[in-house]
Amino acid sequence: MFRVNLGCGRTPAKGWRNFDNSYSVRLRSIPLLPGLLLNTGILLRDQYDYLQFTRVHDIEYGDILKGLPLADSSVEVLYSSHVLEHLDRQEVEAYLREARRILCPGGILRLVVPDLAMIINKYNENHDADAFVTEIYLSQLRPRTFTQRLRATVVGSRIHQWVYDGASLSAVLMKNGFIDPTVLKPGETTIPDPGEFNLSERADVSLYVEARKG
Repeated sequence: MFRVNLGCGRTPAKGWRNFDNSYSVRLRSIPLLPGLLLNTGILLRDQYDYLQFTRVHDIEYGDILKGLPLADSSVEVLYSSHVLEHLDRQEVEAYLREARRILCPGGILRLVVPDLAMIINKYNENHDADAFVTEIYLSQLRPRTFTQRLRATVVGSRIHQWVYDGASLSAVLMKNGFIDPTVLKPGETTIPDPGEFNLSERADVSLYVEARKG
């Protein structure tokens, strides 16, 4: 049994298997190509640096929508931070099917997503519509040049497909075969012996929900 951090980005968890579906993880295995993409402006410097980061921290490529290279019932904890909001409703169901497949009976799924209630409360305090739209990533600038369009193909979109509060995310989990969904405060968990795992990642904007495979 092991633990999986899916969509880890720049926050891999020590002692866990860390997966990301970024093109950076794929590109790092092609000699000379990352440097060429950097020199031509297709990869930005921070994207190139992340590519090197994935190599140093042994981040594995994995796309849960296409299936992870993991055996059935082999994972005791599956964690994703700020991943689910990038999936449409059908993709969320595919994510949760694969999560059920790899989790052992009683295994824990921990999800961290932008908290719609928190974002709305901020808006009600400051009435800043631009900040509201920016925070939920409803849009981004369209690529206009050839290089921008190529970069968008390589790097992907940051647009959010859905936003959740505690009740709506819990309902999705129960609908898809998970039990005992629990909304937690930053720093709280039902994961036994979490060790150095960051339980308060992006606490200023995040909703934390854990549930178990039935």
